[in-house]
Formats: sequence, C-alpha cells, structure tokens
Amino acid sequence: MEFDSVVKKRHSARSFSKRKVSWKFALDAIELANHSPFAGNHNHLKFILIEDSKTISKISKLADQPWIAESSLLILVCSDDTHLENLYGERGRVYSRQQAGSAIQTILLKLADLNLSSCWVGAFSDEIVKESLGIPQHIQIEAILPIGYENKSHSGKKPRKKALDNVVFWEKWDNGNRPTLLTESEDLPPKEEN
Repeated sequence: MEFDSVVKKRHSARSFSKRKVSWKFALDAIELANHSPFAGNHNHLKFILIEDSKTISKISKLADQPWIAESSLLILVCSDDTHLENLYGERGRVYSRQQAGSAIQTILLKLADLNLSSCWVGAFSDEIVKESLGIPQHIQIEAILPIGYENKSHSGKKPRKKALDNVVFWEKWDNGNRPTLLTESEDLPPKEEN
C-alpha cells in the first residue's frame, strides 16, 4: 500500500468484530517499530502481547473502556527510562516518550497496512495494570493497543482533521503567513549533481 494511503487509512477504531487476529501480525508491526528512531540508538521498549480473552476483559475494565474487550489481541507498549536517564539526565525521560510515540505510530501504521484496526489507548490505571501483569514498578506503560477487524456497523462518523493553516506557523509562534523573504528557487527540490 502506498505510504500516504496508509497514513490516511489509519484511524482509531473502538468496535471490533469477533474475527480473531493472528499474533503474527502483531509481531510484524513490532518488528517495524524496532526500526524507529532511538536516542543514541538505545531501544528501551518492551512489548507485551495478550491473547487471553479473560485478561483482555480485565484490562478493559481497568481502563474503564468496555469496547477494548471486543478485541482479540492487545499490545502493551512499555518502556524502561533508566538507561536513557543515566545517559541524558532529565532529558532522557523526554526522549523516552518521543521514542515510544514514534514506535506506537509505526505499529498503528503497519496494522492499517495489514487491514487491521486499533486505537492508541492512554487512559488506564497504571499501577493496577502493572500489578495484574507483573510489570515492574520502574517500567512505564506507554499505551494499550487493542487490535481487531473493525465492526464498521458500529463505527461512528470520523471527525475531520484540522486544516494545515490551523496548525502550521512560519518563523514564530502564531504567524500563519509565510514570509516573502524566501525566494521561489528555495521552493524547488535540489537538482542532482552529475
């Protein structure tokens, strides 16, 4: 699938059919996430795959989001900030969040490419989920990703994304106009040298 198409196809699904998802698809997505950018090339992420319907139902309750229980597979994206903080101090924690977000987006895009649906879930009781899955206290749960085949009969109308002129500023905050000091030649891609 073409990259632009995959990005536009990806959306947050909150209703799934009963059709099972193969764990192999999750591994394909995680394999690509391992190619995400990492500060100092230090991959600090771990992934927990959950197929057991009772555990999925339990996590659904802990997140107070009943629709999660409809999915047949979960990926929990976890991180260990310790090494990054030792290397980069406080900034290591920021890098950790950035790296996790990059990996999560890669997973979501690969799932869309595989015609699967998911949703980036960040609202849940961290401590209780950690305790129920035996996750050490120093590990952060970055996201819960329920995976399934979307039940389109229950999906609502998708909200429109913001137009670029509402999210892009030029040269300084809140300046929506591109400065005229830039020449048209700078707008052209560079020519290849022979």
